[in-house]
Amino acid sequence: MASSNFANFTMFLSISVLFVNVLPVNSTSRHALINNHKGFKVSLKHVDSGGNFTKFERLQRAMARGKSRLQRLNLMANNLAATTAKDDSNNVKSTIHAGNGEFLMQISIGSPSETYNAIMDTGSDLIWTQCKPCKECFDQSTPIFDPSKSSTFSKISCSNKLCEALPMSSCGDSSCEYMYTYGDYSSSEGFLASETFTFGKTSIPNVAFGCGNDNEGSGFSQGAGLVGLGRGPLSLVSQLQMPKFSYCLTSINDDANSKISSALLMGSVANDDYSNIITTPLAKNPSQPSFYYLSLEGISVGDTRLPIKKSTFSLNQDGSGGVIIDSGTTITYLEEGAFKLLKKEFSSQVNCADKLPVDDSSSTGLDLCFTLPSNTNNIEVPKLVFHFEGADLDLPADNYMIADSSMGVACLAMGSSSGMSIFGNVQQQNMLVIHDLDKETLSFVPTQCDKL
Repeated sequence: MASSNFANFTMFLSISVLFVNVLPVNSTSRHALINNHKGFKVSLKHVDSGGNFTKFERLQRAMARGKSRLQRLNLMANNLAATTAKDDSNNVKSTIHAGNGEFLMQISIGSPSETYNAIMDTGSDLIWTQCKPCKECFDQSTPIFDPSKSSTFSKISCSNKLCEALPMSSCGDSSCEYMYTYGDYSSSEGFLASETFTFGKTSIPNVAFGCGNDNEGSGFSQGAGLVGLGRGPLSLVSQLQMPKFSYCLTSINDDANSKISSALLMGSVANDDYSNIITTPLAKNPSQPSFYYLSLEGISVGDTRLPIKKSTFSLNQDGSGGVIIDSGTTITYLEEGAFKLLKKEFSSQVNCADKLPVDDSSSTGLDLCFTLPSNTNNIEVPKLVFHFEGADLDLPADNYMIADSSMGVACLAMGSSSGMSIFGNVQQQNMLVIHDLDKETLSFVPTQCDKL
């Protein structure tokens, strides 16, 4: 095989769980932000920084979160956990939501404002936090939000269109009540309200959010609630009328205390004026309208286009299957048959080039690992190209190989799925990933994210 179809790979461990600190924009009102088409930039920090975890421990933590999220997303897409709640006027469905993401977003709520860490989730819409008085609330590191102490708090009525957008709602005391359930049996129940949200020094009034006073389960121990960045009307993206956003994730190396920052860009600061941009259409799934679906047409390993049927990654009529891009899932999960073909071809080419034996005893939790020669910091691995509709994404080796020299293994950062496929955030690192909801496109721009 031609050497040009192999990529040099320097060993590292890439785990993307990040904190967020918001940088202000010039405008301080929602009206000005919308009419002037402004936005804001958010810096991201690794959540395990300073946690004194080994490479293997960080990998285990990320894989456990990723597998749990995969199960929840599959439940959502297949509607396996849907239930029906009845009231006097109509029937509504309560569906499973993704819940935990891999990022925490620092936000401030109310006037005067109180600061909280909330999970950022591109797989759901609702913004919510725990509120007093609590019927039941889980432990969080910051005080629970008290609406009675804020001068800008108000409840949202049942006639509001945002109340109608909830997957499950009811009317109580003339306010819109909601219930969100998650695949790990966590849930949030409360009422819809509006409040001033502050990002750094930028305050945005009248943001609709769930004020949860009955919150159960362990699924949100990382933060005090959730910020949805999905495609629905309740998400932060939709409410701020900023239909374009992007993120850029740096490679997290062995330095747990690295000050290099990733970034989230909201609004017009998420521009797409780049010469090396590649763009693919976003697909829609009527049964799961919040997800960012892509049309994946095939995968190449080196010179070999895998014999994967195009229909393998297609959305099924019942809403199952398909491929989503997700910032909250660490590694990529491919439909089981496609992953078997990838695993076989990748293993064959690695063995042919570097004679690296497969390590079947690896306890990393990844499906394909190779035993590394001693005192080796660089190996060659086959090129890996994802063929999306209109966009061939040639991944850098660092975006699909994870290695640990102390364990003596290098692993493919991918796994198999029995349902939908997920393009994970390890594969997205050092790329500006631009979501444009007006054009219904998603773009990739190779970027040194710490220079953004």
